[in-house]
Amino acid sequence: MTETYFDGATAQPPHPAARDAYAAALSEGWAGPGRLYTLGRRSRMLLEAARQSAAASLGVSADEVTFTSSGTQAVHAGVLGVIAARSAPGPLVHSAVEHSAVLHAAQWHEARGGTVAVVPVDRLGRVDPDPLAAVEGEASVLAVQSANHEVGTRQPIAEIAANSSEVPLVVDAAASLPWEPVPEGWSVLAASARKWGGLSGAGILVVRSGVRWRNPFPGEDSSIREAIGEVDVAAAVAAAASLRAVVAEREELSARMRVLTDRIREHIAETVPEVELPGDPVDRLPHIVTFSCLGVDGEVLLTELNRAGFAVSSGSACASTRLRPSHVLQAMGVLSHGNVRVSLHRETTEAEVERFLEVLPEIVESIRRLAR
Repeated sequence: MTETYFDGATAQPPHPAARDAYAAALSEGWAGPGRLYTLGRRSRMLLEAARQSAAASLGVSADEVTFTSSGTQAVHAGVLGVIAARSAPGPLVHSAVEHSAVLHAAQWHEARGGTVAVVPVDRLGRVDPDPLAAVEGEASVLAVQSANHEVGTRQPIAEIAANSSEVPLVVDAAASLPWEPVPEGWSVLAASARKWGGLSGAGILVVRSGVRWRNPFPGEDSSIREAIGEVDVAAAVAAAASLRAVVAEREELSARMRVLTDRIREHIAETVPEVELPGDPVDRLPHIVTFSCLGVDGEVLLTELNRAGFAVSSGSACASTRLRPSHVLQAMGVLSHGNVRVSLHRETTEAEVERFLEVLPEIVESIRRLAR
């Protein structure tokens, strides 16, 4: 049976532009870009061209863009580097529904004597537009994702930035960047190439001019690029090429994905009893649908869907392999067990969605029947 891939929020299938760019760059850009010999200079030229391209796609200056080895590294460097640059660090403030990359950075900071403040969200998973209002002391950094990676709810980034203008705002844009522009006002932006069909091994960190940043990792104090270290040049070139292609097509693609996810939400609500669809039903990313079925084990449902030919994720994208309830859904106060995330991608077809909706109700009922 051909497997239908419905886990685009974890990684999109490689974009054709990424495949072509990687193959071309691999033969020319394998040498260390920091070396002075000809092969090194050639790699450096490819990397600089990729940086220029990514900057144009993001609407920023090339000197503000740094390639990293992953989205996680970009988040860690962004959050911790801003804190390290503060002369009198205050609390690291983040929303309760951030990706585990932010949570791990906060734990690392706290273990070294720093303070952390967690901002709650409402039942839709949305942060208050003035998240620092209830935080004691002057924050060092505020970390709020552009949209949630599990339920798709968008965050009010522009309003948050306006209300928190004195504090650097770090935005994890991994979930939203392939589908829509990030609202203005952020200080630091982090993203992962695999979310838009680039290849694994590349992330992007953008630190706006004027934002203070200092190396938080072992080693000498240095520029961001020197602190990050050498990156996979071919992966960076592929990331920039696919980002350019995705930005050009994302308005049309987002509209098509929204039609499909609206169909999924509507059909599940009508055909699956005792189901919850968390997140904002309207102000959300176009490609994500999460649902929880009362009395159904999420891992069992994932297994049965896989047997039927569908690859979906169950539970938190960062906790499902450890069988832990989703911290995102728990923070929202909604059903946190037995949840499944369906996330579409540029190659998803209407026929695939309809086949999924045809088998889902029967699978859920079968699991419930056996559990009685």
